[in-house]
Parts: sequence; C-alpha cells; structure tokens
Amino acid sequence: MSGIRGLPLGAYLARHSWLHGMDARVKLAALVLLSMAVFAASDPLGLLPLGVVVLACIVSCHVPMGSIVRALRPTLLMLVFVLLANGLVVDGSCEVQIMGPVGVNVTGLMRGARAVVRIVLLVSLVSLVCATTTVPQLSRALLSVLRPLAQLGVPVGGIAIVVSVTLRFIPEIMEQFGRITLAQRARGARFDRGGPLRRLGAYAAVMIPLVVSLLKRGDELGRAMCDRGFTGEMSLVERFRLSARDRVALVVSLGLLAFSVWL
Repeated sequence: MSGIRGLPLGAYLARHSWLHGMDARVKLAALVLLSMAVFAASDPLGLLPLGVVVLACIVSCHVPMGSIVRALRPTLLMLVFVLLANGLVVDGSCEVQIMGPVGVNVTGLMRGARAVVRIVLLVSLVSLVCATTTVPQLSRALLSVLRPLAQLGVPVGGIAIVVSVTLRFIPEIMEQFGRITLAQRARGARFDRGGPLRRLGAYAAVMIPLVVSLLKRGDELGRAMCDRGFTGEMSLVERFRLSARDRVALVVSLGLLAFSVWL
C-alpha cells in the first residue's frame, strides 16, 4: 500500500483494467473530446455526467485517489485564486458582506466554483491517461496521430520522442525533488516559516541543485542518443484497429461532448 500511496505524479500504474487495455490513440482522442466537453459545459448540469464518468473510470481502473490528489497539488494555489478572484468584491456591491466594502458575490463564487471543477476534471483526465498508458504507447499513439503532418515537413518523430522523454522523466523529477527537499531539511533548511516570499526564497536551495541535475541528465541523454545514431525518425508498424471497447469509449465521449454543447 505504501508504494501505491507514494505513486509519483504522471507515473504508470500497472493494473489489469479495461482502460489499460484500450488503444492509446483512442485514449488521446477521448481525452481531447472530453476536454472539449469540459470547456463547452456552461451549466453545472453539464459537468455532472463528466464528473460521474471520471469517478467511475478512477474506481473501475483501480487508480488510487491519492495519485489524483497528488496531481492536483500544483494547481491548489491557482484553484484558490480562481475562487477568490470570482467571489470576493471590494466595491460594496456584494451579496454577503464580510467587513467594510469587502464581501462575497454569490454569483461570482458559483462561477469560480465551476472553473475549479473544470480544472479538477481536466487534471483527473490527464492523470487517468498517464496512469493507464505506458510511455512507449503514448509515444506511438502521438506518432500515429501526427503522421499526416510529416508530409508538410513537420519533424513528427522528433516531437514524439521529446514528448516520450518528457513524460518518462516527470515521475523521476518529482522523486528527485522530494529527495533534495528532505536533504535540505536535514541540513537545517526550513520551508514552513515566514511569509510567502520568504518560503518561496527558501526553495531556491532545492530548485538550484534540481535544475543542475536536470541539465546534466539532459546532456547525458543527448550524448547517449547521438552515440546510438538517433536521427529523429520513428517507425510505425502496428495497424490501427478499433475494438468494441474502443468504439464504445469514442461514442460515449462524443455523446458527452454533444450533451455539453446542447445544454
């Protein structure tokens, strides 16, 4: 259980579920369609079925809620800012007064809550795709989707390998960030004292060695790819065949998008 709870952000979770066995290209298409549905839903009722579908996917695919919450942590400050920016007013035209001219606009607060729900749904969808799809599968899916652009001179192979490497190193970056933070705490660094600016400045002791380590690892990876003669070309040998499960996923995604637009 400790390993599951400590699942790094963006890491693949080895499980046997219907979403794990789905074609990665279908997952990317469904992700795009559902993301469009999240933005198209102007009514809270339109977000409700999307939330139900996301929650059902998380439960049925055995993805721990802790990994979803972990993925939402970097957006916590933005979520709070969105709520405050929409709900607080200082011109006196508030529906619920707090102190002096400062008050709460219930209409704005509801608008901010809808924006927060949208962000949570988007992050959850991306986390689901990352947790149920390996990096090579995502790379091949992206290569297959972008293949027509190769006729226009777009370096499709290079884009696919860059995305693949980026996704591969996200969990390692998060783990290394945690290790450096613990090491700095052991040396007496405090990240929980003072105001926001002071706390942010304290993290310079973490970010500087982290960036140096990432640059060093990038140089090593570049040299290794050059030594192996990588030219940016990637071959795609597998054929795209839609299974019944893939068709159902696409139909449901299209249906949710249509419902969000219609509502």
